[in-house]
Amino acid sequence: MKYIVVLGDGMADEPIAALGGKTPLAYADTPAMDEMAGCGEMGMVQNVPAGMVPGSDVANLSVLGYDPSKCYSGRSPLEALSIGVPMEDTDVVFRCNVVTLTDPEPYEEKTILDHSSGEISSQDADVLMDTIRKHFNHEEFQFYSGTSYRHILIWKNGRLVDLEPPHDHLGTKIGPWLPKEPALKDMMEQSFGLLNDHPLNRERQAKGVNKANSLWFWGAGTKPSLQNFREKTGLKGAMVSAVDLLKGIAVGAGMQVMQVPGATGSIDTNYEGKARAAVKALLEDGCDYVYIHVEAPDEMGHQGRLKEKIQAIQDLDRRLITPVRQAMAEAGEDYRMLVLPDHPTPLRIRTHTGDPVPYLLYDSTIQAKSLARYSEEEARATGIYEPNGHRLIERLLHP
Repeated sequence: MKYIVVLGDGMADEPIAALGGKTPLAYADTPAMDEMAGCGEMGMVQNVPAGMVPGSDVANLSVLGYDPSKCYSGRSPLEALSIGVPMEDTDVVFRCNVVTLTDPEPYEEKTILDHSSGEISSQDADVLMDTIRKHFNHEEFQFYSGTSYRHILIWKNGRLVDLEPPHDHLGTKIGPWLPKEPALKDMMEQSFGLLNDHPLNRERQAKGVNKANSLWFWGAGTKPSLQNFREKTGLKGAMVSAVDLLKGIAVGAGMQVMQVPGATGSIDTNYEGKARAAVKALLEDGCDYVYIHVEAPDEMGHQGRLKEKIQAIQDLDRRLITPVRQAMAEAGEDYRMLVLPDHPTPLRIRTHTGDPVPYLLYDSTIQAKSLARYSEEEARATGIYEPNGHRLIERLLHP
C-alpha cells in the first residue's frame, strides 16, 4: 500500500454570497475529489492546537503527524533548513519578506499594500537581497535569499521577539505593527531607503508591477528538532512543494525533497510536474508516502482573488489529483489518499484562521460508490471530527 497526502493550502473558506452561499471549495468543479468522497470518508479535523497561531507551519506539522505543541520552535527555522542555512542553538531565525509599502509618508505612516511584492520572482528578489546583504551583513545579522518574496534573517545570539505577519495587516498603517526591538525596526526602516529607488524597483514601477521596497521581519524561532519520519512511521517519505517552509519540514524530518521545475507557490505553479514528481517518488524511488503541497489556494486567499482561488482548487483536482490517480491505477498500485487543507484562508479577511477543516480519506481498494461532494458543509454533516490533527495520520496509515 502506498500513501499520498494532497494538501491544498488555505483551501477552506466561508460561504460567499456571490457564490450563492457556497464556499469556493463547494462551488469549484472537482470531479476527482467528489468521486473519491463518494467511496471514502469525510470529516473535520482541527490542525491548529488551541492557543497556537494558525500558520501553515503549525498546521502542516499536524498533518504530517507531529504534535506542534511539543515540537514547534518557530516557522522561520523550518524555512532556513530548506535553503541550507547553518544554524546554531543560540541563533534566532526570522522570516524576511520583501513587501510593498506606500510612498512618500514617514515610515511609520506607510501602509502595507502587498505582502508578496506582486509575487516577485526569486531572481529579482535575489538582486534586492544582494543589496541588503552588502549593507547589513556582519557578525550579528546575516541575510539569506529564499524563494520569491520569502527570505531569511539569522540573528546570532539573538532574542525571541513578538512580530506580526505582514499578510495579517494589509491596507493598514504599519506603525503599530513594527518591531519593538530597535535593531530590527531600524533595519526595516533603512531597507526602504535602500530598495525604494533601486534600479530594479524603478523598472518594476515602469512595468506597472508592485515595488519590493521594504523588508518585513516575522515568524521568529530557534533551531528545530523533529523526529525522523521513517523512524516515526516506518515509511520512506517524500515531499513535493514549491515553498521553503514545507521543504524545510521535510529536511528536518529526513524526508526526500522532490525538486519540480516551474513550481512557484502560486496560481501559475507546475501542477503536472508536481504530479509526476509524486509518482516518481512512489513508483521509482522506493518511497511509501508522498506529501504533495500546493500553495496556490492560500496565496489567492491572501490576495482576495475569488475567481483565482476557485481556479486553484479546480487545477488541484484536474491537473494534480487526476493524473496521480491515473498513474497509480496504470501501475496497478493500491494506495490511500488523504486530501485536505491545512487551515482556512477566508477571502473575507485575507488571512488564516484556526478553524477545523474538511478532510477526505480515500482507499483505492474500495469501489462502493454513492453521490457525494467534497466540501466543508458535507464533511461537517458526517459528524466525524478529529480534534487532534496530528492523529489524523493514524486514520491514513491504520484503517
